[in-house]
Amino acid sequence: MNPFANRAFFFFLVCLLIGLTQGLKAQSQLERQFSLAQDLLRKEEYFEAITELKRLLYFDKEKEYTFRGNYLIGYSYKKGAWLDEAVKYFSFAQMSTPSDSALFDVKTEIVRCNILRRTTENALLKLRQMEKEARFSNRLKEIDYWKGWAYIFGDNWAKASEMFQKAGTYNELADFSGGVEKSKYSVSFAKVISYILPGSGQFYTGNYISGIMSLGWTGFLGYLTYSSFAAKRAFDGLVEAGLFFRFHRGNVQNAEKFAIQRNSEISRDALIYLQNNYKGLKP
Repeated sequence: MNPFANRAFFFFLVCLLIGLTQGLKAQSQLERQFSLAQDLLRKEEYFEAITELKRLLYFDKEKEYTFRGNYLIGYSYKKGAWLDEAVKYFSFAQMSTPSDSALFDVKTEIVRCNILRRTTENALLKLRQMEKEARFSNRLKEIDYWKGWAYIFGDNWAKASEMFQKAGTYNELADFSGGVEKSKYSVSFAKVISYILPGSGQFYTGNYISGIMSLGWTGFLGYLTYSSFAAKRAFDGLVEAGLFFRFHRGNVQNAEKFAIQRNSEISRDALIYLQNNYKGLKP
């Protein structure tokens, strides 16, 4: 055999071996870096994990860690309450999902971020789109579950209760959401009864001092208006009537404001209760 050919073949084998060695070394380094990032996540050192994961993605020329890296970066940002950044990296992960199950999970994470940042309509839109995808036909109950949470953060507790009932096994949340809705005050009722009897809307929402003042001022101005017209002092009567209607309108506006305020307090307390006491999966 030609000695030159032997040397060329030997040189080729050496180069191949070096290339394989370097490749294995690089791959081993990426695995160690990914393991380090996972360890940081377990320790809840999220921003340190983000740094390692971004470094991993930069050196991952074969794109082997694209999905897992972006997913965990999104997860870390979410844990740090950087929800916009979380959505950004979950969206990157969505473009390289290895399976339908992984795609469902990452889409759900984007929905959960939208729920937390209270972009309720965006969350519901994404859930409705998922609902229409044939690949997710066996996960409709999970979609209804997250719809329920979206409605909770959108302060529509009645609709939330309906979604949890539809989801099937979440009676605790369905009952709780229904109870919150029943405990809320009717804004329209508070306004109507304030039109009929000034101060009654404030009494309805538990603001008794404001109710007494509204009733007292409107009653006093009503009396003055009647007295002026009865005494044929038309100008005085018109001035006092204007004041009466001004106070009456303010009384109705106050009743509406107090009802809305009380409902906000009820919703806030309900969310705090769920955060501290509900043991199931939350956004």
